[in-house]
Amino acid sequence: MAIKNILIIIIAIILILAVLFALWFFTVKANGKCPICALKQLSRPRDITLDLSEVEDYNNSAAQTPPMGWASWNFFQTHVDRNKIYETAVAMKKSGLAKAGYTFVNIDDCWQSSMRDGDGKLCGDLGTFDGDIASLVKGINKLGLKMGVYSSNGTLTCEDLPASLGNEELDAKTFASWGCEFLKYDFCHNEAISPQCPAIEKLELKLLDYAPNKINNFKVLEPDDATFTGRTSVINMKEVPSGKAIGYLNHSAGTAEFEINDLPKGEYALTAVYHKSLRKKRDYLQIIVNGELYEMFFPAGYGFNDTGRTQIKIKLKDGFNTIKLQNPVVSRADSSYIQYKRMGDALKKASKQLARFTNTEEKPITYSICEWGATKPYKWGAKAGNMWRTTPDICAKWKSIVMIYGQTIKLYSYASPGHWNDPDMLEVGNGDLTDDENRSHFTLWCMLAAPLILGNDVREFVNSNGEPDRDNVTLKIVTNKHLIAIDQDTLAKPAKRIGRENGVDIIARPLANGDVALCFLNRKKSSNNIRFELNELSKDEYLDFSSAPSYELHNLWSDERTSGITVFAAMPAHGVMVYRIKADRK
Repeated sequence: MAIKNILIIIIAIILILAVLFALWFFTVKANGKCPICALKQLSRPRDITLDLSEVEDYNNSAAQTPPMGWASWNFFQTHVDRNKIYETAVAMKKSGLAKAGYTFVNIDDCWQSSMRDGDGKLCGDLGTFDGDIASLVKGINKLGLKMGVYSSNGTLTCEDLPASLGNEELDAKTFASWGCEFLKYDFCHNEAISPQCPAIEKLELKLLDYAPNKINNFKVLEPDDATFTGRTSVINMKEVPSGKAIGYLNHSAGTAEFEINDLPKGEYALTAVYHKSLRKKRDYLQIIVNGELYEMFFPAGYGFNDTGRTQIKIKLKDGFNTIKLQNPVVSRADSSYIQYKRMGDALKKASKQLARFTNTEEKPITYSICEWGATKPYKWGAKAGNMWRTTPDICAKWKSIVMIYGQTIKLYSYASPGHWNDPDMLEVGNGDLTDDENRSHFTLWCMLAAPLILGNDVREFVNSNGEPDRDNVTLKIVTNKHLIAIDQDTLAKPAKRIGRENGVDIIARPLANGDVALCFLNRKKSSNNIRFELNELSKDEYLDFSSAPSYELHNLWSDERTSGITVFAAMPAHGVMVYRIKADRK
């Protein structure tokens, strides 16, 4: 009897779910949206679905080798102020860090006021930064260094201060006007772009710079005027006055395109008349005019009338014009890419416009995508910015360092000049890391072709007499010129893990002059050793390294130089041995 009751309950639940699904399916369809396309979102929640094959790589002439500098978060976190940042910049110059290549001084979160100014612009904290960032930039520039700032691809930063989502162009112009040359763009309080798009009853075009001699200044584009791809089509919709609308633009279902050849050149108000339906989030539409992307957002909510109106400004040229409607968003990664690229394009535009306006040399802004690896940014980052975080935040713990290295070492094929995997800022000199762990940490980041952004208190590198503390172990580690040369190698090919033996990772990196950087990482808590035949390097195509009768070995920590065909590496707990290998063909 109990089994029979359970079966009845299960059948009832299935029937209820089926009814609910049917109601959802037909409600979605009735609102001009494609339910089948919406279901695609469930199968690809993280991967990017956009076709980026025709999109050029992000190019702003910056970061041709991995950026080097310092950032405030790992040591100061929220406790930043004008004096600390400037003192750090002075210490970078006096300690020799600047000479070693560390040129960026980057303020992380909490530099900004909780209020934008009267023009809507971001401004420095009125107390800790006197509301002024521009003069601080100038002071740091006089030291021969560059300055960077921080914002978030969200409504607020991670510390709940004003961020840049929806204000990309204004904020990019502000950063450029201050002279900033680096932006770390975080992911806190992000609001994803909706893959939903309402049914469009019609488009109206009105010329804004109307003159009496321009007779044709208004045009209505009806659904029947468009050509369609995919599932997008004209649908019957009794809720709108005309009875027709363009439906199924959601979830990359398809496109609608109009051709225009009877309007004069100029700036137009484009009004989308759309069908309202209950929406918890803003719907989204891309309007591509002659190849130029415009974005339109439809407000959340529900009005008393069935139709609403949303406007943007567009530009038409003389003669033939095309206007294409689409919503290509399927996954969260699609949304992230569109939003991060929006800021990247704004930064490029702002720096170029400022250079033209002031008749000065352009200061390109290195653009750091800090998306935490959430939607596999290595698959789209090179199309949107200069560098992209591969993992969540680092901390000054060995487990954190090894985890981040393990995730990033797999991504060697995605880097190129101007585009870098970013395993986060360096923790060298922070926490309870041993000297061997600090050396390993720095070595791994150099092998990964990672940005070298210090996160410790570099003021400790300078003695009271203003001279560098040449006995400081951390300073010696981060200024190792041989490893910095590996990191900055112009071939721009990060290391690949080519083997693992008895708790030792074997990683190698091809270099521009034909050498190979070879590193052994001891993951064990005790000392360890490994024997490695150098002819093995020729077996990996990625290294492009031919075998030779003998090899020159340069130990990049001891600076010892030897030759042979075999390496015997003895490593302390969590330690490394790293060599530059040159084929000796004499």
